[in-house]
Amino acid sequence: QVLLQESGPGLAKPSQTLSLTCTVSGGSITTSNYAWNWIRQPPGKGLEWMGVITYEGKTYYSPSLKSRTSISRDTSKNQFSLQLRSVTPEDTAVYYCARFQDIYWYYDYWGQGTQVTVSS
Repeated sequence: QVLLQESGPGLAKPSQTLSLTCTVSGGSITTSNYAWNWIRQPPGKGLEWMGVITYEGKTYYSPSLKSRTSISRDTSKNQFSLQLRSVTPEDTAVYYCARFQDIYWYYDYWGQGTQVTVSS
């Protein structure tokens, strides 16, 4: 059983940098054929893919967020992290981390999600 748990502040002010961490247990983030994603859902809207870090450490980002987003990992802690710069109230959302497996090409494990509100 793979477990993913998001952590980070629930509140951010406009223009700040939002930092979230996903702690993974029950499986290594360096195991081949898996990629580790950040996905968010603004209130009343659908899921939005933000970016991914692969088991090799390669990163890919949504074009609409690429200029403000960084994803990194700490293999010693089996964690990967999201930084979103210059946040605005439009970045208010539930943020999820999720594992994608490219054997059957689907997201097989998700974190429970963490609410982030951007407000002054």
